[in-house]
Amino acid sequence: MAPGYDGKCRSISGDDLAEYESEGRAPVLRMRMPDGSTTFTDAIRGDVTFDHNFVPDFVLVRGDGSPLYTLAVAIDDILMKVSHVLRGEDLLSSTPRQIRVYQAMGVSIDQYPIFAHLPFVMGQDNAKLSKRNGEVSIAWYRERGFLPEAICNYLALLGWSPGDDRENITMAELTELFTVERVHSSPARFDMKKLEAINGDKIRKLTIDELLNRVKPFLIGDGVISGSSEELEVVKSALPIIQERIATLAEVSAMLKFLFVSKFEVDPESLPKIKDELSQEALRRSKIVLDELADWERESIHLALKALLIEEMGLKPRIAFGALRIAVTGSHISPPLFESMELLGRERSLERIAASIN
Repeated sequence: MAPGYDGKCRSISGDDLAEYESEGRAPVLRMRMPDGSTTFTDAIRGDVTFDHNFVPDFVLVRGDGSPLYTLAVAIDDILMKVSHVLRGEDLLSSTPRQIRVYQAMGVSIDQYPIFAHLPFVMGQDNAKLSKRNGEVSIAWYRERGFLPEAICNYLALLGWSPGDDRENITMAELTELFTVERVHSSPARFDMKKLEAINGDKIRKLTIDELLNRVKPFLIGDGVISGSSEELEVVKSALPIIQERIATLAEVSAMLKFLFVSKFEVDPESLPKIKDELSQEALRRSKIVLDELADWERESIHLALKALLIEEMGLKPRIAFGALRIAVTGSHISPPLFESMELLGRERSLERIAASIN
């Protein structure tokens, strides 16, 4: 210990020491907490005081001679000249013990690091977030298509804010704006919907080439594409029409698989929605109009179908276009209908509509 050590560690008598040595063991070294209290300034919570009646004596060195956390971390702090110790509030009660070790080492107060104990992150049921209560693995979020920058953005907002009600913040802005003093002391609640909203915002800020690089592993991993240059060109042409509609990268496979399937089938859950008499009539008449369409382009498709289904047949858009969406893409979840038909092409679009007609 340093020269300032005040002798408050557990004493070992000669007989005790002989017994330890005869058994090949080192003595357990224990630090005693003196009467009184310890007060320190937490950068988040302000002045914090611990009455030593509630801080028991603690072990510094095990019987095998190895140091415990409280001794090792305190020595590390001083030798490495650690300026700030930021950790969870569950370690708040460890601070008076570490300060006690600093004192035993003869460290002056101005050499102590600044302590800041961060609030817990709570799950949806207001229980502490853990493996048993919500997903806490970064790998889980990566596999579901959350961007690293979105996760960092959202985690920074758990208990902290830049002060101007902004939520979408870049990493460069975070490094400039973050201060420990603006971290709240109350627990933060993990909100998956907010994370998805931030992730969607980040996706919309990507260029098409950046988005293509991000979604490529998902499309290949889900077996939608093999990764050929021809397939990637199709994906690239489709990305602008779904970029505004997705919250995670993992959604892209379900949105675009209709463009690449070799054997097209309507999703069984969606099939009943196109078998009623009204939907069948809409499909039959749409097929006739589309067969005669000269220009297979999204706006031409839109105008032709709108004139038939909305103006002539008087159908509501949800009913009129819903049946066509399922017939063409196989599901009620897809990119915008007219853009999808343009990407799919005349031949395949008409083939799928015809196959859906009884």
